[in-house]
Amino acid sequence: MQGGLRVVDMHTGGEPLRIVTAGYPPLPKGTILEKRAFVRDNLDHLRRLLMFEPRGHFDMYGALLVEPDLPDADLAVLFMHNEGYSTMCGHAILALGRYAIDEGLVAKTEPVTVVNIECPCGLVKAEVEVEGGRAGAVSFESVPSFLFASDCQVEVPGYGTIRLDIAYGGAFYALADCRQFGLEFGRDSVREFADAAAALTESAKAAVPLSHPDHADLAFLYGAILTDGGDGSGGHPTKNVCVFADRQVDRSPTGSGVTARLAAMHAKGEAAVGETRAFESIVGSRFEGSVARSTKAGNMDAVTVRVSGRAFYSGRAEFIVEEDDPLGAGFIVR
Repeated sequence: MQGGLRVVDMHTGGEPLRIVTAGYPPLPKGTILEKRAFVRDNLDHLRRLLMFEPRGHFDMYGALLVEPDLPDADLAVLFMHNEGYSTMCGHAILALGRYAIDEGLVAKTEPVTVVNIECPCGLVKAEVEVEGGRAGAVSFESVPSFLFASDCQVEVPGYGTIRLDIAYGGAFYALADCRQFGLEFGRDSVREFADAAAALTESAKAAVPLSHPDHADLAFLYGAILTDGGDGSGGHPTKNVCVFADRQVDRSPTGSGVTARLAAMHAKGEAAVGETRAFESIVGSRFEGSVARSTKAGNMDAVTVRVSGRAFYSGRAEFIVEEDDPLGAGFIVR
């Protein structure tokens, strides 16, 4: 492979983000969803090379910066993971907000610099705190998000009847209390949570057809979020774990998942506009979130959600493939 792929690695709340800075071939002009389709159909070998072993791992996550199509966007991004390409990623937005400041992609202003990031789900505004010239905490306001289906009951093989909500926060998630599966945070293993969440996702996919008012490409169930049943109020964070794509486990509280949870809470009268809630991941990292304002998604009642967290750098690298390397294209062992 000539030239190699250069990356900057970050993490937000423990969840990795591998930002591609060089090495991809030019993409044709078009909408962000058209770029997503082109990369999926023509350049997927580069995703596998970056996400899979020996350069990555089963739960690696990536971001490819592309030319924006929306006039107000400062940058545009395609998200990648172990299965393909998602439509929204909150932990990536939090990291990219800081990255854009540090790399001079937007002019730095104190105390807050706004970074407009075009995602496959739409334009997301990130606000980066800047003090003494250094970027710190980042917040973003989500695209219009909504509760799609409330208090559904599905049969999940091995677990019985499970009650769940399905909500959209830039991606669709099935939301369920983990206690229905006999699970408890801090007692049961991540593997047990992943097994239950993956089973819920498959059952919900079969039972609840999805649609999105903006584009059919957005209408797919990205994963499941198992919660402790709390609402994150009163200074008591609610724990959750998000399992998405091909059983990929999010180490962070999941930015788009926090968005979906708050959209569902608001629709059910459990969270008012402006109320701050705290969300905790399986590694103890936390995001804060609040319903920012009421809006519409097509004809559906929706909200935008504000999510806050911090991202940190973990490395820089250039990846190559030697011509006679039989495993150089990437593989997964799990």
